[in-house]
Amino acid sequence: MLWINIIFWVAYAMLWAAVVRYDVHMFQHNSYREDRYARWFGSGHKFGRAAVIAALTNMGLFSNPIIWGLSVITMAVIAWREFRTVYKKPIVYTMRVKRLFLTAALLTAAAVGVALIFIPKYTHMVALALLIMPVVMLAANLANKPLEAAISRWYYNDAKRILRSMPDLKIIGVTGSFGKTSTKHYLYRILSERYNVLMTPGNFNTTLGVIRTVREQLKPHHQIFIVEMGAKQVGDIKEICDLVHPTIGVVTAVGEMHLETFGSLENVRRTKFELIDALPADGLAIVNMESEAIATAERPSHCRVIGYGVNRPKAEWSAENIDYSPTQTSFEVKAEGYAEQVYTTHLAGRGNILNLLAAIAVADYFHIPQALQKRAIRQIEQIEHRLSIKRTAGGITIIDDAYNSNPAGAKMALEVLRDFQRVEGARRIVVTPGFVEMGQSQYRNNKQLGADIASAADIAIVVNRVNRDAIAEGLRESGFNEDNIILADSFAEASAYLAKSMRMGDIVLYENDLPDSFK
Repeated sequence: MLWINIIFWVAYAMLWAAVVRYDVHMFQHNSYREDRYARWFGSGHKFGRAAVIAALTNMGLFSNPIIWGLSVITMAVIAWREFRTVYKKPIVYTMRVKRLFLTAALLTAAAVGVALIFIPKYTHMVALALLIMPVVMLAANLANKPLEAAISRWYYNDAKRILRSMPDLKIIGVTGSFGKTSTKHYLYRILSERYNVLMTPGNFNTTLGVIRTVREQLKPHHQIFIVEMGAKQVGDIKEICDLVHPTIGVVTAVGEMHLETFGSLENVRRTKFELIDALPADGLAIVNMESEAIATAERPSHCRVIGYGVNRPKAEWSAENIDYSPTQTSFEVKAEGYAEQVYTTHLAGRGNILNLLAAIAVADYFHIPQALQKRAIRQIEQIEHRLSIKRTAGGITIIDDAYNSNPAGAKMALEVLRDFQRVEGARRIVVTPGFVEMGQSQYRNNKQLGADIASAADIAIVVNRVNRDAIAEGLRESGFNEDNIILADSFAEASAYLAKSMRMGDIVLYENDLPDSFK
């Protein structure tokens, strides 16, 4: 019997480690927020069946040796496959994650120890812990909270100390429902023509991400610090502003992203404008007048505010006479006291022109000569997954807009697809799972996405199940050919379909790519 128990507990330990790793990964995906994680878990846990198998095996219900052996092998295989799974956004083994693992292991070991001492006849019941492992993980997070709070407080104060030691540092905050990352990159490239600039890397747009950037990368020689500010709920932007104290703020858009946590569009606007509210009296706010929620709101009066937009006569900065060619885009910039100039860029799409326009307005504030601005804009490369265009050796054009899709951005990407020149017989194809985290407006926005796709594409591949019905309804109501609506349960399935069906000259738009926590 001893060797049977040893085999079971080895397989169980492997499965336990796989389950905990997955749960911690999803907890990290949900920004370590218990409420968001609880909503995710409520939609179903992929290890539920494996947990039942483990429990039934250890409780002796699988008494047949063959069935018992198969169930143990099944547990080991499930664990092995999980550790071999490649996720779109892999787990990052930060010290916090390692502490969560350790605490979860200690809690599980304590449960086993208690069972062995007090209820030895029912030790097999411990296997049921896999059914509630997310609860164990949340308990580990709760146990670690005082320590995590103390560590975060120390890091926060250390970042504050570093920023206080650089009183001449100019800090630019960039936020918005979409467009903020591209704008940050464009700003960095243009301002670097004259200044030593640091920007928050990647998706380091939370308070902890900014703290880490300050502590690890900000040096005394830096003159400008560009801080991307993300938000999932009211107060998130203010928290970052209280740390860095920006003097310039750019709000790229206010949209219906993350309505699930914000509750209303007004809360989104109010949160994004926490950046503007934090600016000093001599600060500068630059806001996108293309965004209706911004254009219709009352302008702040405590600092200078300028608006920007495409063909917007009421905006202080306007991009006009946009001309697309197969190799570049040109546009004119008009502003009071600014000599009209024609800029050229390799970037495509109205959204990118808007983001460049915001960067040009900031560059003018910093007195970057127009010649240097033009050179920088000509040299700006497409940012991966943000309306970047690639052509394959097989003659297929890929328009990659997979990162962080939203209704306004998707509409602009579909405009690029619709207007893209193609050879005779080539097809325009859209691959998308739609939009998420939009609360009650999610179905409406995805149905509209279907209608927009119908006007721009020949084939629509709807990926995942979360928005399938809404997108398909919008397509059908717009008269889209039913035979050209392809339903795929995963991105891998969609890719397999494309591999079999694509022909030379086809143009494929990838619009959004949901994280692994969505089905």
